[in-house]
Amino acid sequence: MFPSTSATASRLLVPAASRRAMAAAASANPPPPQQSAPKAVRVVVKGRVQGVFFRDWTVETARALGLAGWVRNRRDGTVEALLSGDSARVDEMVSRRLPVGPPAATVTAVLPSPADPLDPSEGFHRKPTA
Repeated sequence: MFPSTSATASRLLVPAASRRAMAAAASANPPPPQQSAPKAVRVVVKGRVQGVFFRDWTVETARALGLAGWVRNRRDGTVEALLSGDSARVDEMVSRRLPVGPPAATVTAVLPSPADPLDPSEGFHRKPTA
């Protein structure tokens, strides 16, 4: 025979209520975002990158991404920077931000090379021309 309607309904309500309770608990305490391993890269940026606010823009952008390191002009007309921090954010800076730069800049190349990570407490700053 078929089970009674009230018995079927009570069996269906328990799992649904259970699912709702689990969903509510999961949304109340979402897992913390995973950060990738620390990474550091020294980059040389070529193009029209001096006299166009490139260093100050780099400081602002790197700080907004939570990176540590430094940026400076070089006598050969390039800009050099050391970027250290979360791997995904360093990669974003190198592959998406630096190739564009501030509005007045014209970047022709971004040449990265590996470096040793810095302590995040060092922050990001400008250095004198090298």
